[in-house]
Amino acid sequence: MSAAPIDLPRWADTALVPLVSVAAALVVAGLVVLSIGESPLEATALLLKGSLGSLEGLGFTLYYTTNFIFTGLAVAVAFHAGLFNIGGEGQATIAGIFAALACLWLAPLPGILLVPLAILAAAAGGALWAFIPGYLQATRGSHVVITTIMFNFIAATLIVYLLVEVMGKTGSMQPETPDFPKQAVLTPIHELLGAFGLKLPSTPLNTSFLLALASLVAVWALIYRSRLGYAIRTVGANPRAAAYAGIPPARIIMVAMAISGALAGGLAVNEAMGVQHRLVLDFTAGYGFVGIAVALMGRGHPVGVSLAALLFGVLYQGGAELSFDKPTITRDMVVVIGGIVILFAGALDGLFRRLVASVLALGRGG
Repeated sequence: MSAAPIDLPRWADTALVPLVSVAAALVVAGLVVLSIGESPLEATALLLKGSLGSLEGLGFTLYYTTNFIFTGLAVAVAFHAGLFNIGGEGQATIAGIFAALACLWLAPLPGILLVPLAILAAAAGGALWAFIPGYLQATRGSHVVITTIMFNFIAATLIVYLLVEVMGKTGSMQPETPDFPKQAVLTPIHELLGAFGLKLPSTPLNTSFLLALASLVAVWALIYRSRLGYAIRTVGANPRAAAYAGIPPARIIMVAMAISGALAGGLAVNEAMGVQHRLVLDFTAGYGFVGIAVALMGRGHPVGVSLAALLFGVLYQGGAELSFDKPTITRDMVVVIGGIVILFAGALDGLFRRLVASVLALGRGG
């Protein structure tokens, strides 16, 4: 027998429940830190100082945030269609391959043409790799969770083969492509602002951050202000009702998955074109899986996704500084803290929804 649905005001569901879950996660993380003899308050202060307390730290934080925005939006779009896309890692990997091929094959082109074409190639690669599981679910009944997991492994194997046997840099012992031409490299933010007289420390933050912000606006407009977005949300809410209303669920599933994969391709743009300036192995570094937690915490809304992405950006950058300042708090322990946040925001979401609902009911007098 299933539990009764939990009815919450929109503001409580979108803001209060995530805040309570994050607060509870931080309390538990504080107890973990306390158990090894360190002060949770001091650790929190160091984490915030390392991530937000300097321009350099902020630059690194926003660099991580960029990756989480792309992967969080990718998962969120699929969520709205009632799909659980956990193939962001594989989709970003294929996007990186497509972007690298565009940068290397179209090297004679000027940057004003090469950069947009490479970004479009990355989006096309990610869209293709997500479209196939969407097609299989829509037409063959293959569950998208299973197929996207399988496609993650296929993509991981494919990039190894290509970097070693086909696209590898001559004379290099590392699985990597040759360096991209200079006109294919995205401009670092510190150089961009330096042209206007603003001196900032060198960080990996680059103009793909602006692309991520544009993607937030674009996804909001798509989901909440377009006919396609309405169709996506209708299919996600009730496929049978959507079909009755003349909306083809199969086509919407495939389109939503393609858009989801294209957004995951933004991770490849940031890493390959903005930071590494070549395609390297394992550039996805787990960002695709963290995007699931970002979408869950953000309730699938672009504003929530941006805030959740910033939170994980703070954890990534601040955690690195924390482990440096406090050797007893290792990098692995910081990963555990991030895992606790994911656990509380995802698996225990229903628990906190019931808690918030009970508190609000008491506040209304029962």
